[in-house]
Amino acid sequence: MKTLRIGLLPRILIAIALGILLGNLFTLPLVRIFVTFNSIFGQFLKFMVPLIIVGLVTPAIADIGHAAGKLLVVTIVIAYVDTILAGLLAYGTGSWLFPNMVAGTSSMAAVTQPEDLLPYFEIQIPPLFDVMSALVFSFIMGVGIAYSSNNVLRNCFKEFHDIIASVIVKVLIPLLPYYIFGIFLSMTFTGQAFHIVMVFAQIIIVIFILHAFILIYEFLIAGAVVKKNPLRLLLTMLPAYFTALGTSSSAATIPVTLEQTWKNGVSREIGGFAVPLCATIHMPGSMMKITCCALTVCLMCGLPHDFPLFLQFIMVLAICMVAGPGVPGGAVMAALGPLSSILGFDTEQQALIIALYIAMDPFGTACNVTGDGAIALVVDKWFRRKEKTQTNDETSALADEKMRNE
Repeated sequence: MKTLRIGLLPRILIAIALGILLGNLFTLPLVRIFVTFNSIFGQFLKFMVPLIIVGLVTPAIADIGHAAGKLLVVTIVIAYVDTILAGLLAYGTGSWLFPNMVAGTSSMAAVTQPEDLLPYFEIQIPPLFDVMSALVFSFIMGVGIAYSSNNVLRNCFKEFHDIIASVIVKVLIPLLPYYIFGIFLSMTFTGQAFHIVMVFAQIIIVIFILHAFILIYEFLIAGAVVKKNPLRLLLTMLPAYFTALGTSSSAATIPVTLEQTWKNGVSREIGGFAVPLCATIHMPGSMMKITCCALTVCLMCGLPHDFPLFLQFIMVLAICMVAGPGVPGGAVMAALGPLSSILGFDTEQQALIIALYIAMDPFGTACNVTGDGAIALVVDKWFRRKEKTQTNDETSALADEKMRNE
């Protein structure tokens, strides 16, 4: 008999539904069992966050920086700027719409946890170092490895990456539904869950609309650059979009993304370079989702959410997310660092972000990979223009030399 395997998204949704349902049925002693589990898991998660950053971000920066050339720089700059723009769009839209959606909803900060709804016992697991130290260390080591021939360090961090990825896949991800169940169980017990679910139902609708808007403006810009119909370019990329919806993986969708990019007229060389690279560094859909969810939690919890703070969060998050591809839930796991160090999220608030992110993960991935096709068009146009200019310069030089000889 084959074992029935349930994906992470269905398990998260089941955990949320059961938490809301059983929160009205369980007695206090039963709820406290899951509160105790959440307390221990939350401490372990807090311990893992700096290690996740070092283990995932360092090899990612090292691998990106290993390649050289103007083409790499141009592609990275375009991808990073587009990811930042998606975050700013999310923050601007959220600042306009979300306060009215959250207004009238009981604040998560206002609902205090009853003293008897405490864990039976607690275990303190302090992190080895803080999040910002991990970010700076990862950047220094990643760049240093990229521009050196030290294969020992490179292999060391790759093996460390494999260990951290295994912990995420075999420990954090399997236990995550139980952690989210415990959170919604306790929130239902204290009367918070219904209001929070109602708010995030509205936020999800806004996020879906923003996904469409991001794709439209990406292909409007790409169409203007290459002087082609942007709607036709976008429609050509739809097979990649729907493939990503099914796989929830940028890496698994690369063959389809490449094929559709070539159909849009991108040269095979540029497509073969830009698409795999952008699958690693171009994350507008993920950035937009995390920013929207983070702003909502800030509004509900009474946390600071001014523009300079979120600008810092968005710029750091865009760097951290290069570690996301290749690890299930990697983007949101890498985002835990900026969420805690910059926005001040505790483990419960981080778990809410994880649950919401995973619930919408296929659509964020689809937005990312479809936008990769737009970047490939722009990079291809820039490369061909540069190549044409070099050819013209060489022709002019030959003509001048011929005239001098005559």
